[in-house]
Amino acid sequence: MATGTATSELITKAQAAREASKRVRMLSTEQKNNALRAIADALEANCPTILEANARDLEAGREAGLSEALMGRLLLNEQRISGMANDVRGVALLPDPVGECFDSRTLPNGIRVERRRVPLGVIGCVYEARPNVTTDIVSLCLKSGNAVVLRGGKEAVHTNTAVAALVKDALAAEDAVPEAVQFVTDTDRAIVDQMIRLNDYLDLFIPRGGETLIKYVRDNATVPAITGGVGVVHVYVDAGADLEKASGIIYNAKTQRPDVCNALDTLLVHASAAPALLPGAASRLTEAGVELRCDQRALSLIGPVQESQVRAAGPDDFGQEFLSLTMSVKVVDSLDDALEHIDEFGSGHTEAIVTEDYSAAMRFTDAVEASVVLVNASTRFNDGAQLGLGSEVAISTNKLHARGPMGLRELTSYKWIALGDGQVRP
Repeated sequence: MATGTATSELITKAQAAREASKRVRMLSTEQKNNALRAIADALEANCPTILEANARDLEAGREAGLSEALMGRLLLNEQRISGMANDVRGVALLPDPVGECFDSRTLPNGIRVERRRVPLGVIGCVYEARPNVTTDIVSLCLKSGNAVVLRGGKEAVHTNTAVAALVKDALAAEDAVPEAVQFVTDTDRAIVDQMIRLNDYLDLFIPRGGETLIKYVRDNATVPAITGGVGVVHVYVDAGADLEKASGIIYNAKTQRPDVCNALDTLLVHASAAPALLPGAASRLTEAGVELRCDQRALSLIGPVQESQVRAAGPDDFGQEFLSLTMSVKVVDSLDDALEHIDEFGSGHTEAIVTEDYSAAMRFTDAVEASVVLVNASTRFNDGAQLGLGSEVAISTNKLHARGPMGLRELTSYKWIALGDGQVRP
């Protein structure tokens, strides 16, 4: 269990967030947007402070032997901080969902009914490594009228603490309920046990991390939780594919940011496309440092490349979320074979088909069970900002209550409003 001090910190901050949620839900759209722009300005103005804190975390990570994938997620630089600020400004530009009325109608008895969009209340989030998650979640929670309790991983504690302090100062300067953002500094793992059972204070819990964390929350949480998000991502190159287009999509999906959940893990290639596609694609990928783990048919077709980076696939290389410059490759005989493979090994996160055959594309999109399905586009587009949400708090593979990138609307619920004029029920 966590220490008494840790317990006290969590409860105190959760209580403060619950009280603040009553006020932040009443902020006007203008107040929320001004606060978001102030946060973005603070990130850029305090870039050296953030980078100094991040350097401490990176040094500690190296000493602790963190994986290359985790170090990649942890790293901040001026470009990434600028990107964080721009993402926050992007949320300020989005329509405010709070107060939206829909399904309005007048009943035969004269009562007018409608559904009105409202905040969920208090969102709890535990996340690992990626400091940009702090501002992503804060901006979306603030714009959707929610308070938030954040707890980052120990590997990013200095960076997250610095960013959270800047956020609260910016909210205070705009008189925008700084108490609505609570950051738990204690990194004791037992804090997670407490947070996932804080039903009196939290309305939704979101774990952002690896499969172990997500499975633990799924099996133990009493607070409603988003417990999907592990990405085992496939690209299927169909018989009717434009091979130049396919090669570019594969390369981008694997190498543009290999340490994230929407990066390509397994390439499936139709047998009729494989001889022309695989040699060139494999050469390009291995030159970029990608290790290929191939079934026997793919191995026989690849030809001379960096031999140290190509080997036979083992039993665990399919259905694996690599989060690194590693991918598996398999040759299949049909679209049906590709769909069967994805059904067996996929995680419901992101799947893509490359084809010029419209009927094949539509069959793939209809048959695949995934939160986002793409046709002739990189899997890296399964991202809140890329899909027009401004940002995201998570990519959910759940089917209730949200699926795919979770933006503003996914952080709201609704209430029924009935407007009468003295009607009574007979």
